[in-house]
Amino acid sequence: MYPLYMEESIRKVEASRGKRLKETLSRLTGEEKTPLLKKHHPDFIGESMRELLVGSNKGDRTPKEMADLLEGNSRINPDKIDLGKVDYDVDVLVIGCGGAGASAALLAQENGAKVLLVTKLRLGDANTVGAQAGIQAADRPNDSPIIHYLDTMGGGRFTNIPELVEALVKDAPSAIKWLETLGVNWDKEPDGSLHELSGGGASRRRLHSARDYTGLEEMRVLRDEIKCRQIDYIEFAPAVELILDDQGRVAGAILVDMEANELSLVRAKAVVMATGGMGRLHIQGFPTTNHYGATADGLVLAYRAGAEMIFIDTMQYHPTGVAYPTQILGQLVTEKVRTLGAQLANVDGEQFIMPLEPRDVVASAIIRECQESKKGIETPTGEVGVWLDSPMIDIIRGEGTIAGELPAMVRQFARFNIDIVKEPMLVYPTLHYQNGGIKIDTNGATTVPGLLAAGEVGGGVHGRNRLIGNSTLDLFVFGRRAGKAAAEYAKKVKPGSLTLDHVRQWQAELKKAGLADSRPISPLLLPNYARQPHDYLPDYTKPTLTVGQVKIA
Repeated sequence: MYPLYMEESIRKVEASRGKRLKETLSRLTGEEKTPLLKKHHPDFIGESMRELLVGSNKGDRTPKEMADLLEGNSRINPDKIDLGKVDYDVDVLVIGCGGAGASAALLAQENGAKVLLVTKLRLGDANTVGAQAGIQAADRPNDSPIIHYLDTMGGGRFTNIPELVEALVKDAPSAIKWLETLGVNWDKEPDGSLHELSGGGASRRRLHSARDYTGLEEMRVLRDEIKCRQIDYIEFAPAVELILDDQGRVAGAILVDMEANELSLVRAKAVVMATGGMGRLHIQGFPTTNHYGATADGLVLAYRAGAEMIFIDTMQYHPTGVAYPTQILGQLVTEKVRTLGAQLANVDGEQFIMPLEPRDVVASAIIRECQESKKGIETPTGEVGVWLDSPMIDIIRGEGTIAGELPAMVRQFARFNIDIVKEPMLVYPTLHYQNGGIKIDTNGATTVPGLLAAGEVGGGVHGRNRLIGNSTLDLFVFGRRAGKAAAEYAKKVKPGSLTLDHVRQWQAELKKAGLADSRPISPLLLPNYARQPHDYLPDYTKPTLTVGQVKIA
């Protein structure tokens, strides 16, 4: 329950509902959005970023936390790895098993490839399962992929790569049908038509959902399908380095068994990187909605292999992360709450932003309200937030809407004696998504032959800001495209001799730049929440370690 000192503010929120029901806030113009973003959005805090000193994106700016890992040294000693000992030999290796990785594995197998799927945690442990609001697809009579395209480009501030957005919106309806064919139970109207809502930055109702368990429902069927099709997979086995061949093509990866601390070698004709984002780096100290595996591993490995990055200076801070209670600080409060009618109100119960502006705009407005206007509500632990007035939903749409549409959210807060049917939620922006990533083409191919990427690890689709429901769509559109393309590529290529020369070259570049002793070993693999300096895994640069050894010097 809320502390007593917050009750005065809650009473103001309740008293202002009648007025807020009648008022309609207009969307901000472009001239109004630009200064708001530049003054208050975290991406524009210059001192939080620095230029990369090595690699294909040398000179580009990225958050300091990301830059350190991208410039990190390898976990393996290339001179101590026996590349003649191959533990797994496949056509397509898929690294990561959220929605993108699972989709890629299924489509690669459908197209004739022998597939191995490896994942850092359990099968399906990914940000996908936390996706609540839904997935966009233009399949209503008053909508079209063209309108979806324009919404997406506008939401990304017209910086998106147009060809990628075109692929995203054209494939969207087929992705919805594919998921339903696999068994996803979409919300439907009594007549059997799809139940769809609008979202921030969208001009049409095209958000498909499964209550507020959408990502969990999608991963349920994808996990089942992987097992039913008997696709080989290995859990708790993250990749710690990519392997190239003597032609400069990606030809596999080195994995680590996180339970036995053993390394293994996978030879593959193509590799699909689907490792997700970097939320657990807690950029600028923000809390995050991300799962524990989101530590930028795929970016690190691809960058070390020479892949080009794009938009790595922009992150998405979801406007509504939990600000209270502290036990779930930063946890996602789905945008669906606002699509259903909840409004944002300050300490005095005043609505200060149209709730369905794009996410970067809403997040900036909340930060402004708390930091500049000083109209936020402080928590007992010193956090600050504004009210998301969820009871407005039942007032607008009828009693029972909240319980029916947001069962997970109701239970999440009920654990702490907060009834969101009757009481507002305290929220503040939380680190949610990595807008940029590895540069890809429309089939997921990167600038390194044989390496493809899909999902949050890829960049260019969303530009500098992502719209609601386009991330889950991205998973299935580009996951399927990358899986099919990887299988087709594998049919044509014959890998040359395996090599880790790119790691040696990377280490030489670090030494030349004077960074060899000042950068961490990467990939990080797991976030470090220990009170003392700690690395969960051993340092695989130890000179006595070779593939297959258990003992580590």
